[in-house]
Amino acid sequence: MVAKKGSRGGMGGEDAEEELTRVPLQAILLADSFATLFRPITLERPKVLLPLVNAPMIDYTLAWLESAGVEEIFVFCCAHSKQVIDYLESSKWFDQPNLSVTTIESYNSTSAGDALRLIYEKHVIRGDFILVTGDTVSNMSLAQALKEHKERRRKDKDAVMTMVIKQSKPSPVTHQSRLGTEELFMAIDPDTKQLLYYEDKVDTSKGIVSLDKALLIDNSSISLHNDKQDCYIDICSPEVLSLFTDNFDYQHLRRHFVKGLLVDDIMGYKIFTHEIHSSYAARVDNYRSYDTISKDIIQRWTYPLVPDVQFFGNYVTKLERQGAYRASDVGLSRSAKIGPFTVIGSGTTIGNYTKVSNSVVGEGCIIGSNVSIDGCYIWDKVTIEDGCKLKHAIVCDGVIIKSGAVLEAGVVLSFKVIIGRGFVVPAYSKVSLLQQPVKQDSDEELEYADNSSGNMEIASISNTPEKLEEEMRTELSDSQIQAASEVGNGGVGFIWSVSDGGHEEEWRHSVAPIPEDCLVEILKNATDELEISNEDGNILPPSGELEPDSVNDSDEDVRDDSVHFEKEVEATFLRAVHENVKEDHVILEVNSLRLSYNLTSTDCAGALFYAMMKLALDTPHGSPGELVKNVASVITKWKKLLKYYLSSIDEEIEVILKFEEMCLELTKEYSTLFVQVTWFIGFDFASSIRQRYFTRRCYTELGIRKGRGR
Repeated sequence: MVAKKGSRGGMGGEDAEEELTRVPLQAILLADSFATLFRPITLERPKVLLPLVNAPMIDYTLAWLESAGVEEIFVFCCAHSKQVIDYLESSKWFDQPNLSVTTIESYNSTSAGDALRLIYEKHVIRGDFILVTGDTVSNMSLAQALKEHKERRRKDKDAVMTMVIKQSKPSPVTHQSRLGTEELFMAIDPDTKQLLYYEDKVDTSKGIVSLDKALLIDNSSISLHNDKQDCYIDICSPEVLSLFTDNFDYQHLRRHFVKGLLVDDIMGYKIFTHEIHSSYAARVDNYRSYDTISKDIIQRWTYPLVPDVQFFGNYVTKLERQGAYRASDVGLSRSAKIGPFTVIGSGTTIGNYTKVSNSVVGEGCIIGSNVSIDGCYIWDKVTIEDGCKLKHAIVCDGVIIKSGAVLEAGVVLSFKVIIGRGFVVPAYSKVSLLQQPVKQDSDEELEYADNSSGNMEIASISNTPEKLEEEMRTELSDSQIQAASEVGNGGVGFIWSVSDGGHEEEWRHSVAPIPEDCLVEILKNATDELEISNEDGNILPPSGELEPDSVNDSDEDVRDDSVHFEKEVEATFLRAVHENVKEDHVILEVNSLRLSYNLTSTDCAGALFYAMMKLALDTPHGSPGELVKNVASVITKWKKLLKYYLSSIDEEIEVILKFEEMCLELTKEYSTLFVQVTWFIGFDFASSIRQRYFTRRCYTELGIRKGRGR
């Protein structure tokens, strides 16, 4: 065990009576995800030290805990524990005046349950504590959630845990959240906020959710949701640790512990929820959530944990136009173009006519001329030679990409890989200097190997670029030479194969948008799955009440907010039309509304599209043909504004679904023109397969007869 502590500050301003009984607010931070979703990268570096917008993930978690008033943090280290401990020792986290950081090291823990059992044996937790993982990004205040938890504990000692949740609408197409996690179903008592049911492994192909009849009998009112996100931030009583000790089959925090308590009728322990609305909280669980959370940081949803504000582990960059950030010492050619929502780290140079957009580039990178980088995450000390093309890829420290090479969507290049000249790395490939393990052990054998093994340590983590440069000049091993043929002439690296049945997992969890053909296939197969059957009377809609008279105030508030938001966006758009306001100014106003209502770009697109269709409908017309001309006129003039909020196919489909809703409920005059309008708008629906799908959908669901209105 290794333990390092910083000093802890005084109580300050507390009443004398409170000071006598007060226990410092403590947190357990699991610096291990006990998962393999970030392989092969995590074979060489622990996940919590991977850069997230050029700062280690763990720094976001520690900075938030400190700002939220936590006074003692116990960092549990297992996989690559030496790297984590060395990083914390070299950082300033041990020197904070009002914060104590202690590391607890284990070589044989293989699950969160093992970690919590070991911490229980240390007898370091003295009261209620915060339980998080080191890949959590948040700016929420813990004050209200802690207050609710403590008040419940005073009334009911069986209330052992409070889970933080927030609204997150899953895709009706992929049944995934924007973080790439599976659609989550939760049953919550709308009055007490007690969690009654938790399931993230629902078989969506059947379109049903099965509830125990006893659950319906014992609770007078239940809200069943599929629009909530588990933030993996838990406020726990000390009994949680003893429960893990008493039940050795508790390994996973949700799959075993939470579900175990929910079905345990003997002990009677209870879990409650606390929903946040205006704050941010999310966990980097897979490559897709890595991409999503990176974009949220760049777009300032996580403020003050943003690139232009100093917090531990990050190098401050300057915020420029269009949401771009650039360090002061970046060497940028005059002909190079830096697009929106891009971060360029310190010491990086970019050559002539190179384009970088929607990407993060780390420190000390050398990017040549005529390079195209879109939607990528380029870490530190990367060299990209002339004429390369990268799209939606992750490139780790020390990688060299030789001239003319191409990285297709979803590629992951692990540390120090070399891609040969002109080589095309196939989509969703993972390339590493380490060969793919033949046996995928459940305890992640390679990640948990003795940290003294030299090739597992990455020097750049301890801020020693000179050592990294020296390592890159050393001779290649026999296995690396053997790997050269896999990644082109002059390349070094092994391309990992995808296991049987793993291709869908790859594109679902990738940093790349879901491929068009995959979405179309899902859409075709899911036409009859989007609505839940209610034939036997025991199945509920995904976010409905058992009692028809019972109203969930929070859900009503959310619906009210959406209605108010759409009305304000419509008013903003109409003012722009009548006063000839420039599109850039409209975007600023709509973004301000989005932030104030805590909504997404998809919501903006839907609201703007509704306002445009409403304007076309309200403009005088005498026939369907004239109405189509009105639509053409409005869309042609304001298409740039609408496209600003449509960054992916998922969002385009959401807008089409919004139009379906308008046709069915609000503006039925459009229903006979559904196909013509959607074909005119386009949204890059060039695929004949997808066009046929939407045509068939409008025929079946909107009752349009073939040939009518053409």
